[in-house]
Amino acid sequence: MRDWAAPIAAVALFAFLCPGLIFQLPGKHKPVEFMNMKTSVISVFVHSIIYGLLLMLFLVILRIHVYV
Repeated sequence: MRDWAAPIAAVALFAFLCPGLIFQLPGKHKPVEFMNMKTSVISVFVHSIIYGLLLMLFLVILRIHVYV
């Protein structure tokens, strides 16, 4: 059996945290904008930090496992 938690968590977080897909931090005109499908360099940086922190939370701190 293989542990699929890391690839599933990484792909899901990457898909949902793409700047502009669901939300964008910081937005161009507001602090938070929803579903505007636009991005900026600072929002890519903020989203990558959030991605890294959530990935560490799921894989290192909570130690999630999905065996298939």
